[in-house]
Amino acid sequence: MGKVTFIEHDQTKHVAEFKHGSSLMQIAVDNAIPGIDGDCGGECACGTCHVIIADEWFSKTGVPNEEEEQMLSMTPERASTSRLGCQVIATDAMDGIFVYLPEFQM
Repeated sequence: MGKVTFIEHDQTKHVAEFKHGSSLMQIAVDNAIPGIDGDCGGECACGTCHVIIADEWFSKTGVPNEEEEQMLSMTPERASTSRLGCQVIATDAMDGIFVYLPEFQM
């Protein structure tokens, strides 16, 4: 088991445990993290699980594919370390990761 800290726009922190292989979106939904909707159920089709990965953790999240890049391009709050939570699969190397939530989702 690992831990992820979700940080809301107002700096409220939520720590959630995860099992290797779960997506950040699923971890957030399973733990009722405010601000992560996951309307499409993790199909990379809605952008309602936009997260901003802390700089020091970004390299551990993999590389966005073309479909994810398209969805992120429509996000007004996109940052250089933005990802869609449904596309980031938790690994043991991500234990302790910090994930920031934008003020608004698409």
